[in-house]
Amino acid sequence: MSETLFIADLHIAPNRPIPLTLCLDFLAHRAQKADALYILGDLFEVWLGDDDDTPTYPEVLKALHNLTSNNVPVFVMHGNRDFLLGEDFVAATGCQLISDPVVIDLYGTGTLLMHGDTLCTLDVDYQAFRQQVRHPKWQAQFLAQPLAQRRILAQQARAESQAKMQTTLDAIMDVAPEAVILALETHGVYHLIHGHTHRPAIHQVTINGQTAIRRVIGDWRDNSAKIISCTPEGCQLIDLMGK
Repeated sequence: MSETLFIADLHIAPNRPIPLTLCLDFLAHRAQKADALYILGDLFEVWLGDDDDTPTYPEVLKALHNLTSNNVPVFVMHGNRDFLLGEDFVAATGCQLISDPVVIDLYGTGTLLMHGDTLCTLDVDYQAFRQQVRHPKWQAQFLAQPLAQRRILAQQARAESQAKMQTTLDAIMDVAPEAVILALETHGVYHLIHGHTHRPAIHQVTINGQTAIRRVIGDWRDNSAKIISCTPEGCQLIDLMGK
């Protein structure tokens, strides 16, 4: 059976053993039969550069390499946690880095893929931060620092982000409907798949009198692991834990 798989927001980290185990099992079994696997950002909780020596990461890299070695193409999009994935990651895994956004032909349907954070335009502070850290000059300066220092800076940024989330309205951290419509209109398609918001769902949007579909992949937790499975017959939002 033809199947293309989409995952996002696994946030793999040493202190999250269940998502790690689910990820390794998914890569070793279901993904092995796929036409392609798309990882739409935040595979890792944090990626401080391709020299990141966080425990458990090598297991994931090896599993990805095994998958691509079996001729399953794996496409990886940067998220807001792992935007420093680079060429050494590509060499170690055989994955292909893709831009955000990008349009693909999904069994005859033009489909826009995004991580999803750029759709959260009401969160002005985050968008300014994103623009800063995605700048090549900022990244070069950050990567030039010792790994230990990068880890301290990342922990500080995470603490600040968590504190801000406590005082930010949910609506501000979700996608802006106007941004969704603009993205679809700009790329001339009526199907969008993204992650980031941790709000798995299927939404209908009307654009120029035509119905468009926005599918949101869920994040992976101890009790759920949401993916999107697409075949020539259509797409489904599935929980690998059967819930």
